Amino acid sequence: MIENIVLDKPIVMVGLMGAGKTSVGRALARRLGIPFVDSDKEIEAAAGCSVVDIFSMYGEAEFRRAEQRIIARLLDTPPMLKVISTGEGAFITPAVREMVLARAISVWLRADLDLLVKRTNFRNTRPQLLHADSRKILAQLIKERYDIYAMADITVQTRDESLRKTLDKVINAITEYSKKGIKNG
Repeated sequence: MIENIVLDKPIVMVGLMGAGKTSVGRALARRLGIPFVDSDKEIEAAAGCSVVDIFSMYGEAEFRRAEQRIIARLLDTPPMLKVISTGEGAFITPAVREMVLARAISVWLRADLDLLVKRTNFRNTRPQLLHADSRKILAQLIKERYDIYAMADITVQTRDESLRKTLDKVINAITEYSKKGIKNG
């Protein structure tokens, strides 16, 4: 555990696909000595198929309902101290956002368009980017979602840098946030 951070609730990583929620979240959990959970992997385990398959068979609305149930369960079940990586649309859903803001510390990994395109172009696990112009879609998602992501407790600007450097920025931001909570709490 990092001595300067006082945690009494889970940390939830939010942001667009390619921002680094899973890789940074996993590294953060390891550094803090707490469990890591990927909400998309939990949804896949519950559904018995991939996120891409859920989107194609049942549609986005059904996926969002499943996502909301899974995130509620993750926030409610022990161990309470954990890092949860969410899908890019989770925090956009008002009910999920309300749960996260009330019961967790939310960390928005904010990335610019070029970085998101670079990180997502080589993957076929992004339902919204399959058979589409990823730059155009990501630009639209930035326009639609960045004001909502900005409601997160903490914002960390990610760049094309090492995982360790981004992780250090996240830890510093959480440390500062936890100090404010102690002063105000």
